[in-house]
Amino acid sequence: MVSLIFLFLQKLLTLDLINLRILDVLDIVLVALLLYYVYKLVKGTAAINIFIGIVIIYLVWKLTQLLAMEMLSSVLGEFIGVGMFALIVVFQQEIRKFLLMIGSTNFGRRRKFLRQLKFIRDTPEDSVTNVKAILEACVHMGKSNTGALIVIKRNTSLDFVKTTGDAMDIMVNTPILESIFYKNSPLHDGAMVIEDNHIVATRVILPVSNDNNMPLRFGLRHRAAVGITEKTDAISLVVSEETGKLSYIKNGEFVMYKTQEELEEKIKRDLE
Repeated sequence: MVSLIFLFLQKLLTLDLINLRILDVLDIVLVALLLYYVYKLVKGTAAINIFIGIVIIYLVWKLTQLLAMEMLSSVLGEFIGVGMFALIVVFQQEIRKFLLMIGSTNFGRRRKFLRQLKFIRDTPEDSVTNVKAILEACVHMGKSNTGALIVIKRNTSLDFVKTTGDAMDIMVNTPILESIFYKNSPLHDGAMVIEDNHIVATRVILPVSNDNNMPLRFGLRHRAAVGITEKTDAISLVVSEETGKLSYIKNGEFVMYKTQEELEEKIKRDLE
């Protein structure tokens, strides 16, 4: 990523404006877009501080080369030489999220295109998730401070977490969701997984996020929701047992919304 920034700057500085080609403009736009997504991933996390530190080391290395400080330059050069492996380790979560974001976006667009060409023939009853029913259940549970954690599959398989819970095959509807998360229900503990408008698993154990920047007011239920969206492209809905508030989580981040209708539109758009 650091090399990417300096290659981008070098490209701009050495650009021949007279013989500028369309491909040169496209090259700059694509690299700028890539840098934007990288920044978006690390913004607000501890990774941004690490990233800045690496940039400083890189600049110092280039300065020592310019000043012919051979000993310090060679030491820093060795550090930069193995930096790629260090970056993979340090930015493991960010790289994973970046690849998931690219892969799921492209795949989702392909599926939408194929549906339009009638290559994928899914009936609305089986394929379209009843987002309205899910949100109505979440709002009702929020009023009674009933905690809930719902994971909705997009493209990435969730089989590795479904096996930790109880298998189900029930069509999504508001009363069923509320009865499953009812406090005295034997199925209320853990997460619910929804695929293609069917509840396919309950009492599922999810991987918990290790993000230290998450506010302390969020408990294990929210950490689990963030964790599954960090490792897959699934989306999560969490009803807080303490406050009754509904949270929407995608790509390991909390998505802000103002009204239930706005949230419904966001989820439908993300599930396309």
